Formats: sequence, C-alpha cells, structure tokens
Amino acid sequence: MRALINGIGWVTAAGLGRGRQRLGFSRPAGPLPKLSRRMLFAEPDQRFGRLDEYSRLGLAAITMTLRDAGMAEDGQKRPVGVIAATTHGCLTTDLAYLDTMIPHNGAMASPNLFAYTLPNCFLGEAAIRFGFTGPGFIIQEPDPAGYTCLSLAMAVLGDGDAQTMLAGVCDLSQTIPATVEPQPPAAAVFFALGLVPGPAGPPYGVLQFDSTGSLSFMGQRVTGIFDLVQACLHPAGHGSPVRRATVDLNLSTPESG
Repeated sequence: MRALINGIGWVTAAGLGRGRQRLGFSRPAGPLPKLSRRMLFAEPDQRFGRLDEYSRLGLAAITMTLRDAGMAEDGQKRPVGVIAATTHGCLTTDLAYLDTMIPHNGAMASPNLFAYTLPNCFLGEAAIRFGFTGPGFIIQEPDPAGYTCLSLAMAVLGDGDAQTMLAGVCDLSQTIPATVEPQPPAAAVFFALGLVPGPAGPPYGVLQFDSTGSLSFMGQRVTGIFDLVQACLHPAGHGSPVRRATVDLNLSTPESG
C-alpha cells in the first residue's frame, strides 16, 4: 500500500504547528497550550467553547493539518475521512463527568461533560466544520506512537471510499496510579494522505507499507508516527520536503508486480 503525505499538523506542549511553517516538531513533556477558538478560527463559535479538552486537542490538530494541506478553507461537502488512534481516549473527561455524577446520586451530573464522554466526538465536530463525508472512526492503540491508523487510512483510500484521509494520534497525558511506567507527553498529530498531490503543492513524499507491515517513507524505515513527522520535515539525503517529492506521484493506478 502506498499514499502521498500532503499535509502534517500537530499540537504538543511546544505549541501548535504544521509542516510547511518549517518551525520544527518537538514533543516535550509539560502542559499543552490552552486552546482557544481565537487560536484556530476567526469567527465566533459558541460550540467550540463547549468542547472538552480532548476534543479541542483533536480538532486543533486536524485544523492545522488541513491548513498545511491547503484544504482548510473549503467548507463544502467533500470525500474526506478521519481515523484517529488513541491510547487513553477521553478518559480525562470521563473521570470529570463521574466527579459530577457520583455526588447527589447523579442529580448534579454535568450534561455538557456527558456530551463528550465518547472519544469520537471531535471527529463529528471536524466533519461539521469542514464538510467531511468520508469514513470517520477512533481506534484504541496500545502504543502511543503506533501507526495502525495510517495503514487503515491507506486501505480506505485504496477502496475508493475517500479521496483524502486524515490519520493520526490524539492523547492527553494521564495520571494512572496503577501504571508503573511513566506516561508519554500529551500530543495530537495528523497526516493528510491521498493518492494524488493536494492543493498546497508538491507532497512531502510517499508513504508505504510492505507485505510484512513495516512502514517506510521515501524508502527509509520509520518506527512510529512521531518518527514519521521528523522524517517528513528532515528527510535524510533527499533535499527539502517540497523538492524531493517530484516523482512517483500518480498512485491512483494499481501497482505493477
């Protein structure tokens, strides 16, 4: 399976970013930026103010990815899908909701928090805002840097169920007393995948899974989704991301052999 990477966007403790800004990517420990509507959208939006922290994180990373791919301004319906992987999902929101439900036998349970006690809520927010009509779902990924979401997104593209697939990870940091190992930093990262170059111009390069399930980018093995971000932004031996992805761009035809 092969696909082009047409956009990259992220939110980490270092801030919001996207690939074509050329600001560099890092995933340090620490609190995430307090995401506000003004950081992402010019127009007032009461619905954004109701989003929980997890949904804001996912929606912000998707927005940055679409901007990087040149696809953020078109609000018309379009065959774009989203697959997001998560280790803990909306656990933070679930626990906050329980804190309002348990006292008083549920009489004071928060309806606003309850609305976001499913980890796929931000996919619906993105679909409404950006006009997505393709498949959208969440997968539980034990490895916070796992790339199962990418292989599933490429399969959707191959089946013709979407023209663009956004695939990535979204996780808040968690404090779990029973967990011995330290939890990874909070972050959300998404890639815009397609079979043809996107409107932003030449893609970052070609993503490929071989028959063993190994992931490579422009022929170089990558070990996880955050490693893939660095490979796109700092391609070893291939020049800049924009200049190097000028060959092998027509992936919409079946591979030979």
